[in-house]
Amino acid sequence: MIAESGLIFLWLAAMMALLQGLFGLSVLNNRLDDVFSGAVKITALIQAALALSAFAMLLWLFMRVDLSVTLVAENDHWAKPMLYRVAASWGNHEGSMLLWVTILSFCGALLALFGGKIDQKLLSLALGSQAFLALGFFAFLLFVSNPFARLNPPATEGLGLNPLLQDPGLAFHPPTLYLGYVGLSVAFSFAVAALLTGKADRAFAKAMRIWVLGAWVFLTIGITAGSYWAYYELGWGGFWFWDPVENAALMPWLAATALFHSVSVLAKRDSLRVWTLVLAVTAFSMSMIGTFLVRSGILVSVHAFAVDPWRGSFILGLLGLYIGGALALFALRIAKIHQGNHFILPSREAGLVLNNLFLGVILAIVLIGTLYPLLAEMMNGEKLSVGAPYFNMIITPLALLLCLLMPFGTLLRWKQDRWASLKWPLLVGAGLFILTEVILALKGLFSTAPLASISLGVAVMVGLLCLWPLLRQKTIHLNLWGMVLAHLGIAITLGGIASDTLFSQELLTALKPQQTARLGDWQLHFDRVMPDLGSDWTAIVADIRLERNGQSFTLHPALRHFTNPVTDTSETALKTTKAGQLYLVLGQQAEDGRWQIRAWWKPLVTLIWDGGFLTAFGGILILLDRLLRYLQKRRYQNRPDERQRLSL
Repeated sequence: MIAESGLIFLWLAAMMALLQGLFGLSVLNNRLDDVFSGAVKITALIQAALALSAFAMLLWLFMRVDLSVTLVAENDHWAKPMLYRVAASWGNHEGSMLLWVTILSFCGALLALFGGKIDQKLLSLALGSQAFLALGFFAFLLFVSNPFARLNPPATEGLGLNPLLQDPGLAFHPPTLYLGYVGLSVAFSFAVAALLTGKADRAFAKAMRIWVLGAWVFLTIGITAGSYWAYYELGWGGFWFWDPVENAALMPWLAATALFHSVSVLAKRDSLRVWTLVLAVTAFSMSMIGTFLVRSGILVSVHAFAVDPWRGSFILGLLGLYIGGALALFALRIAKIHQGNHFILPSREAGLVLNNLFLGVILAIVLIGTLYPLLAEMMNGEKLSVGAPYFNMIITPLALLLCLLMPFGTLLRWKQDRWASLKWPLLVGAGLFILTEVILALKGLFSTAPLASISLGVAVMVGLLCLWPLLRQKTIHLNLWGMVLAHLGIAITLGGIASDTLFSQELLTALKPQQTARLGDWQLHFDRVMPDLGSDWTAIVADIRLERNGQSFTLHPALRHFTNPVTDTSETALKTTKAGQLYLVLGQQAEDGRWQIRAWWKPLVTLIWDGGFLTAFGGILILLDRLLRYLQKRRYQNRPDERQRLSL
């Protein structure tokens, strides 16, 4: 009865979503505000409870390995560790969509609980829009992709989770990304509500900003963790391959980055109203496009869900309904939205607009490069491949210019500033840029783009450190610390990417045990190969010793054979030092008894992910600052004597 209970909860949650949507839209009739603004909050809470209950039932089925449920039989196995049984519940198409809509409902409940300071009409309309988003995904699960479908007769043994996904990091990667996607759905709902009311002011921006920032933080963490997983799990030796599914996660992040900067301008200076609404719709559109690409079956990728075309058509229909409807509403109602306050050059507003333009162009390039091969194949049957050369050639110069502008935007004042205030940061940044480039050129490193990346990375970090005297003031809040750390993390990531491109050394060889080879300054000793046995796999493990200047490490790359499902994987061996990372992959054995070995020495490569997590930490500090301010305001509101003392 667990599966049937989950299906019942799913139907009830869909009904609550329908009621919530109707109640939310009913506040357009001003006479019904008081009645339905309360009802929409209650239904949002009930819907979230029912959706959480449905997902809890699915988790229960996976943890007990109920092989009478089709989804469990296809993705679970009793021999898997409990972590991977749990992860298997969202490591498939149906389960991931249920997790998506559960988070969507949960965020709606949080909005209903903590939206007391938001204009009630705007809040009700946003909750109504959120409910109709959830209703579409509930319909998808109930009519097209039921996660609780029974299997008759039950399977005797489950197939198990894809071995490539059996990784602790990847167990948390999809939920993190979904939290980011859903945060953008809340921003989308606020944008729809603002268009319906014809009001996109500072209060609207402050209500939406916290959701945009939260979504951006989760997307940053999810993309960074996913990049590291692909780096060490797939054995390709790279951190980003411009895979369409990777792009599906990157595009919402680019849009969310632009949206957060834009909504900050609106909240602070009451400017960029129309542009903020455009970006809110665009950001969620990118999330929906990513959902379609991953789950439609039109992509072949190691981390895409290959499903039937009918499901892809349904998602495409939802995409057209939601995004097309929002764009039509935008066209009909945008005349009622005034642009807001004006600003001039130089000013922080102008710098953030320039930031948005660069991000928008990069987003367009990624979108075109991702969709063009699919459109070309659909129109004339010709299969095209748009890979790293296209993206690197076009995006690298734009990204470098964007990073070059990054520190100076943080130094500008709101509304109006003087060019003279940027004189010393510009001189220091330019001087270090030139100095770094000269030093690298003298060492014979003439690769233009990575060279410029390192130089700009140094310049960006120095520009950000120009804020240090300001940061030492006791009156500075956590949000400024967060801003500096977030931008500094981008600079560190940029330096890590450039270092990997410029200084990485690769060895591709074939050795017998007791033979040696050289990897740059490292001496590689292939000692032996040994069998190994796990809970549901067997393996061949190599002992490879690396030595350099008195340092000695033994690494153990392996080839694993999984039985459930039957899959062969390559287990990378990594050793991180202060100077970089050693990366070893064991290949197949040739007929002459030699084993293929691929090795890399990657100086400073971990800066890529260190910078990514530092950027996310900066966003967390900004969120924490908002939370502390909120709690402080609540405390003073509840203590009139304290409020009076502070006013004196």
